[in-house]
Amino acid sequence: MHNQNTTDPQPDSTLGGQYLTFYLGEEEYGIPVLEVREIVGVLPITPLPGAEESVLGVVNLRGSVISVIDLRTRLGFERAPISEESCVIVVDRIEDGKRRVVGVLVDQVAEVRDIEVENTTDLPQLGAEVDESCLIGFGRVGDRLVILLDVGSVLAKSESPSELAS
Repeated sequence: MHNQNTTDPQPDSTLGGQYLTFYLGEEEYGIPVLEVREIVGVLPITPLPGAEESVLGVVNLRGSVISVIDLRTRLGFERAPISEESCVIVVDRIEDGKRRVVGVLVDQVAEVRDIEVENTTDLPQLGAEVDESCLIGFGRVGDRLVILLDVGSVLAKSESPSELAS
């Protein structure tokens, strides 16, 4: 008989909580709700010369200029056309004592999910060919897996100008 406890990763007590979930293609991802400032439709984006591929540019969000990252290309996927369901998730983080507000373009926002600790797992051994730097684990919702992202790592890999909100 198969013993699940010897092969399945154990729940990580730091992963349980509320996550804003969204889609990139068919896959559902989640980021901690506490790091989400708001969700907005796609605004006119001003491209930045010399920016890396995943940096779409900057937008004027009610008088504040913030950079917008295409999460698909940031995670190594092909860029997708912007659709009516595309949204920008505005994340608000404190990094090195400074506030950083950045927009993250996603294909579609799903919902806020409360993922219990017992329904989370750490990352399994994925192999050297998988960049795990932006992943923190998985949450199980019914029979689906939600890929949980580390917003700080996603943003840290984006070398883009960003206005610091006060």
